[in-house]
Amino acid sequence: MTPDAALARIEALAEPGRAEGMAAHHKVPRRYIGVPNTALNDLAKEWRQTLDVPERVALADGLWKMNAFETRLVAAKLLTQARIASDEDVWRLIVSWLPDFDSWAIADHAMMAGQKRLVASPDRIDEIETWTLSGSHWIRRAAMIITLPYTKQNHPKPQELAIRERVLGWAAIYVRDSEWIIQKSVAWWLRDLSKHAPDRVETFLAENASHMKPFARKEAQKHMPKRA
Repeated sequence: MTPDAALARIEALAEPGRAEGMAAHHKVPRRYIGVPNTALNDLAKEWRQTLDVPERVALADGLWKMNAFETRLVAAKLLTQARIASDEDVWRLIVSWLPDFDSWAIADHAMMAGQKRLVASPDRIDEIETWTLSGSHWIRRAAMIITLPYTKQNHPKPQELAIRERVLGWAAIYVRDSEWIIQKSVAWWLRDLSKHAPDRVETFLAENASHMKPFARKEAQKHMPKRA
């Protein structure tokens, strides 16, 4: 499967008038083909089942470089898989996309692929920590999004708990950043964690809420249990 052949398959699923609405919604200048996400999911699933990992890496690379909204989403979806026997090339390709982030949807799809690779190899947290020092707010945000799986455990294992605490350390620094996108990433992380460890979120807020924007404090507390 060549990138051009894949693009033709994507274009064949375009719905009239949809591209214009997508461009207005996402507000980032690039090509929008006008394909629903469900159709992109079906294509990516088909290609994950029929292509081996090197073929998928090559196809994802080519589709990403086309820089259309849908081709970048499919590129990320091609690599979103829990178990990949030898995944270093997959990881390196995902990391190479970081400087291109300029859209919520594209960045989040890429980081969903990255989440699977982090969970598969938690030692990658050391590399991810370097993202927190980036001059790009998109890359700093990516460090929070890729680590979201560590908000999900009710009874985290020692390594999971260590990563959770490490990310909360980043968050304590991030809350002093006035950028909306950074404040939002912290709020999202705390909101998800509050479903499983509300006491830990309460402690974090007691120590750091004064630095957070009002919208971020409200979002972080969205699922906190009501106190009597």
